[in-house]
Amino acid sequence: MLKITQLNAENKVFFKDLNIAWLEKYFYLEPKDVIQLNNPETEILDKGGYIFLANYNGQTVGTVSLLKVDEHTYELGKMAVNEAIQGKGIGKQILLHALTHAEILRAKKLILYTNSILKPAISLYKKAGFEEIPLDSSLYARSDIKMQKLL
Repeated sequence: MLKITQLNAENKVFFKDLNIAWLEKYFYLEPKDVIQLNNPETEILDKGGYIFLANYNGQTVGTVSLLKVDEHTYELGKMAVNEAIQGKGIGKQILLHALTHAEILRAKKLILYTNSILKPAISLYKKAGFEEIPLDSSLYARSDIKMQKLL
């Protein structure tokens, strides 16, 4: 059974560990990653963002964040699922949870930055209604695609 909760003192370590494992598999940790993963409260939560963690059969296996950009926009970020549990729809469920939460917040737009090598993730985002838009700038060197979903 899947249960999605918000970041707290007990599950905080999983937010960091899941993201580091994902980043090191595909890319590397960039300075902005290190700052956010070491200080999720001040860098994400205190700035109006949210961090969700997915617990599957008693194990924390996934995470996703909504980072507040402005009054009407959130960035979907720091999404990772434990490699050993991929293929069970966990990524889809945490994405849908984040989308629902953004709608509750009355956000008008969600954006995300990704990389063209991440074909399954891009497919998931497109199925959820995200569309590719021009990449103006990004905080991450690894990003070569920007997507948005209007709510």
